[in-house]
Amino acid sequence: MRAPACLVIALAALVLMPRAAFPHHSFAAEFDGTQPVTLRGTITQVEWVNPHGWIHIDVKGSDGRTINWAIETAGPNALARRGVRKTDLPNGIEIVVKGYRAKNGTPTANASTLTLPDGRELITQSSGTGAPNDPGDKTGK
Repeated sequence: MRAPACLVIALAALVLMPRAAFPHHSFAAEFDGTQPVTLRGTITQVEWVNPHGWIHIDVKGSDGRTINWAIETAGPNALARRGVRKTDLPNGIEIVVKGYRAKNGTPTANASTLTLPDGRELITQSSGTGAPNDPGDKTGK
């Protein structure tokens, strides 16, 4: 009788667990570490959410067309520990993003750093993802 009760409790705990507690993709699942990209654009939206934050920027191409890029960052807590605040990223400011392109060819990138108009460079990448220069990677890659 004890085993079924434990199983029911374990299943209930799993169902009630917050979505953010479930594992999510690694860097290599979505982004290409051999495809660095540098983007200069104007912030149109900031999503301060878990497990990853998102910054959307309008980037003008060499052909004059504007493309809205989705830039993945670390989650809000990791950014806050690095001194990055949502108020640092108001809509309308121009930033420079250094990161890596998405494998699927969409205008999506994973940011390593953001440079603000005042020259501050913010470290924005997630750690433990296997991304190049990952702040959580202890192997020194």
